[in-house]
Amino acid sequence: MLYQVYETQRSLMEPFVDFAQAAAKLYNNPMSPFSQNPLAQRAAAGYSLIYRLGKDYEKPAFGITRVDVNGINIAIHERVELDKPFCELRRFKRFTDDPATLTQLKGEPAVLIVAPLSGHYATLLRDTVRSMLKDHKVYITDWKNARTVPMSEGSFNLDDYVNYVQEFIRHLQGTYGNCHVISVCQPTVPVLAAVSLMASRGELTPLSMTMMGGPIDARKSPTAVNNLAMNKSFEWFENNVIYRVPSNFPGAGRRVYPGFLQHTGFVAMNPDRHASSHYDYFKDLLKGDDASTEAHTKFYDEYNAVLDMDADYYLDTIKTVFQEFKLVNGTWDVRSVDGKLERVRPQDIKTTAHFTVEGELDDISGSGQTEAAHALCHNVPKARQKHLEVKGAGHYGIFSGRRWRDVVYPQVKAFIAAHHPASLRAAVAASNTPLAPKKKAVRRK
Repeated sequence: MLYQVYETQRSLMEPFVDFAQAAAKLYNNPMSPFSQNPLAQRAAAGYSLIYRLGKDYEKPAFGITRVDVNGINIAIHERVELDKPFCELRRFKRFTDDPATLTQLKGEPAVLIVAPLSGHYATLLRDTVRSMLKDHKVYITDWKNARTVPMSEGSFNLDDYVNYVQEFIRHLQGTYGNCHVISVCQPTVPVLAAVSLMASRGELTPLSMTMMGGPIDARKSPTAVNNLAMNKSFEWFENNVIYRVPSNFPGAGRRVYPGFLQHTGFVAMNPDRHASSHYDYFKDLLKGDDASTEAHTKFYDEYNAVLDMDADYYLDTIKTVFQEFKLVNGTWDVRSVDGKLERVRPQDIKTTAHFTVEGELDDISGSGQTEAAHALCHNVPKARQKHLEVKGAGHYGIFSGRRWRDVVYPQVKAFIAAHHPASLRAAVAASNTPLAPKKKAVRRK
């Protein structure tokens, strides 16, 4: 019922939001008689703030059309490589007319970035993708808003997430021989599970996996996020945050954790900071500080855009990761696409190098939670393991912004390069077409 109430309220507010937008333009336009009023700038700023606070935020675009590689302007074509019911595997293909640069691009490592399915869209990793494109072939998991997925597609749970990751890894392996995997925040757990299962079956595993700010062992240095998940019962979550999608969406009737509730939780973690940020935006509008207002707009266009998560997936994650700690306790069984239950055994990983990254000031995944992966993957040689704690970085700082670009990315790039065989680089670079697939990827509906 709450979802229907929210949608009704949003519909009722829409005319007022549109009016605020129009009024802001009216008071800002120098040709308008309203702009001659001494209080015009203050009125325009006020209406702009009302519009920003009340508008509906749609999924942003990645918007990456070009990157600079050693002074050469490289064109980027974004396309969907695989389309699954709950996720698109999105590729950022690079193009250039410079022969030397083209040869270099062909031999560079292929990287699968597994984006979080935890409220925000994959575009939150835009800065991550933009940096990686300078030295890698880049793919990303672009998770769909569950309210747009018809009920006919069935439900989506944590096991399905793990199976999706395996399918995407096999797709890249079939195209390039092998690949590297990067997971940010929530997906560190299902990615580690996916690679573990592949290793247990004797399949080819990725050359490396980089895990950044994720709850591998949520018992370590628990944050407010961890405490909420640990201190509330499973039934509390099912009864208080799960609602059915209203009839005006394609996924009508689907049980979800609504995006608007998630957004409320995000803001509630730091209400003073968000209130101060909006007030600063108002003052910047009065001062005519275009650079600051644009930075505010870009950040909140991304931050306020949220998606609904399928209830089964969300509740599975609460139980498996934050309440029963099945990964670290060695009790996690994942159901494969053919219905077989398989035990997740990270100790079976022996060849995949792994790099863990944590932020010193991370208030979402506390200190030691990601580093715990090393103890689980104890059969990987120490020479193929690395850990980095980024001084002064919060959660977002390890994959976006100055610290990501100046501190984290150079080390991620070096780690991937160190574990990318020269023979594989040469084989891919020498071919005008990708390597022939070794195994057909399993598609699941």
